[in-house]
Amino acid sequence: MNVAGQVVVITGGGSGIGAALARRCALEGAARVVVSDRHAAAAEAVAREIGGLAIAADVADEAQTRALIDETEHRCGPIGLFCANAGVTARGGVELPDADWQRLWQINVMAHVHAARMLVPRMLARGGGHLLFTASAAGLLSQFDAPYAVTKHAAVAHAEWLSITYGNQGLGVSCLCPLGVDTPMLQAEGDVRRALMSDCLLSADAVAQVVMQGLAAGDFLILPHPQVREFMRRRGQDHDRWLQAMRPFHAQAHGG
Repeated sequence: MNVAGQVVVITGGGSGIGAALARRCALEGAARVVVSDRHAAAAEAVAREIGGLAIAADVADEAQTRALIDETEHRCGPIGLFCANAGVTARGGVELPDADWQRLWQINVMAHVHAARMLVPRMLARGGGHLLFTASAAGLLSQFDAPYAVTKHAAVAHAEWLSITYGNQGLGVSCLCPLGVDTPMLQAEGDVRRALMSDCLLSADAVAQVVMQGLAAGDFLILPHPQVREFMRRRGQDHDRWLQAMRPFHAQAHGG
């Protein structure tokens, strides 16, 4: 996937990785960059900066995702790259109420399903297209908070299924799995957690640059932090040992 000349849609595009992706796609010569965010003013600010189009949408609602895709294709033409980037977190574990778990499930997983449900048939019918799902290294390893780790694992599995099922039919699928990124989400995590991530912290712009390289190479897993691949290897080699190593790190993140 080369974004030059493509119509690109980016959800969660009003800040963080989404905004950086929007700027990078515009720099790379995308025909049109559609910046979508549930915060309309944030989307409009980024779109204005890059000469793109802002379309407000809350991807927790399938109807709004459908409307985003339909409006984009009506106004701009066929979508060549759809970046399902919007994501949320909740601090805690099994004690969190179902409403918190459901909110993360809707945005971190079902929003990806809804986008694919709309776009896969269209992309296959016109001979190709690319879906980029922002998951997390938490979807390959784990993370401090249960709903985030669980939903990001599901997001990776969904992307894998799409690639397995449609990869030989012209559909491109990539899954972005960074570790620490200096975004509003991480900035809200508190001093202890930010300190734990400080050694591997990347800017959103650096992540966006790696994404462009990964898309151009046709990579499924896009890993801005190369050490994630080594962590995956260790986890697969001795899962029990990896779990033991994670326990003190997890306790430290929770102030233990």
